[in-house]
Amino acid sequence: MTSHRALDAAPLDAETLAFLTRPGLTRLWAAARTRLERNGLQPTGTIKLQHVDPPEREALSLLLAKPLTTSTATIHLPDLDTRLRASAVGRGLAETLAELGPALTDRRAARDAAAAQRTGLWSAAEATLAATPLAAQPWAARWLEETRRAGTVARQDGSTAATVLTQAIQTLAMLFPGPAAEPTPAVWGRGELATRTTGSAHGLDDGTLLSRLVLRGIALASGTDFPVDAPGRRALWRLASVTPDEVSSTVLTYGLRPTGATWGERTLRERADHNLETHLTLRELRALHLEMPSRTRIHVCENPRVVEAAADAGCTEPLVCTSGSATTVVLTLLDALAATGCAFAYHGDFDWPGIALANRVLERYGAQAWRMGTGDYEYLATRTQVHGTPQLLLTGPRVEAVWDAELAPAMEALGIALHEEAALDLLLEDLS
Repeated sequence: MTSHRALDAAPLDAETLAFLTRPGLTRLWAAARTRLERNGLQPTGTIKLQHVDPPEREALSLLLAKPLTTSTATIHLPDLDTRLRASAVGRGLAETLAELGPALTDRRAARDAAAAQRTGLWSAAEATLAATPLAAQPWAARWLEETRRAGTVARQDGSTAATVLTQAIQTLAMLFPGPAAEPTPAVWGRGELATRTTGSAHGLDDGTLLSRLVLRGIALASGTDFPVDAPGRRALWRLASVTPDEVSSTVLTYGLRPTGATWGERTLRERADHNLETHLTLRELRALHLEMPSRTRIHVCENPRVVEAAADAGCTEPLVCTSGSATTVVLTLLDALAATGCAFAYHGDFDWPGIALANRVLERYGAQAWRMGTGDYEYLATRTQVHGTPQLLLTGPRVEAVWDAELAPAMEALGIALHEEAALDLLLEDLS
């Protein structure tokens, strides 16, 4: 019998199906299926079955129409295909295996399709990147290449992979717009940013693939390591002026008297009149219209104790506290005050982190150093020694003060760190 039936041939009759599904042929069909799926579903090559037992020997002899006398069976797949077509089966090896089930998978074609899809995915991502301000950022191409090599994106289904890459690029372009981009908010709420780029306020939630890709971009842009814990991730978001939420972080203020007529501005003036400090959230700052009297001088301190003492003393000068670091909400307030023409005077700790923070504030806002000169440091250091105050040793790498070239050498020579409280009485004189 030499007929060749099409793929839509009539189902196998019960007798033929019973023969083909007998246990003695199970290993043959499994091995043949594996070979065909690797061969692009073509019946080529040879399979070898070791340790053939008597039931297998009998079934194989009947199927191949030749006696099998050894414990090893070598089957040429082209011969098996021909034999099946010429027998009562009436169809080739691939069709027979498909009918016995499950359906065959052309793994070679699947690999080729997946490779083509990956190539298209990254080509499209490169084109998307090139059309954004990120194209001018030296770290952006490295970010895309590291993302490709990591393989996590490529393991997603095609639609998901393309979407998450596009959204990651768009999000990073929002955060690093470049000089030619449209103006963007100085600070983003993470939910707001996610809504703009994904349509969902939860699109950048912690643990999502998109948030990891964006954070890796921020880390590369900032020259920092990728964080390993939740606090580190929140800090990295803030480094890119993104706040995970708009209510948990606050900036401590005192004595602000904006001229606006809204409830928020009136409340600030009333609290200032009653010598009360005020914690402002990012959400509140977005709603405020902080118009201040022209050239208002804002004192900025590092430690909350200065605000507490100013309130106790009934000081009248406005004061903003960085609380040890210029977080997103602190910078948002200072940016808003700077936009109204306010001038700043800054004081902080006389230690290396304090000098670094002072540099940041002075350079960003053109602020004046407030009792932060070499003479101020030497006077305070001497006073603590005279009073027998326990000395705090200066540790860590030296940081040059941008406002006073002699300060870092003087600090290094004395080796004493001074927290802001050491100058509290002097600061309160100025604030009064």
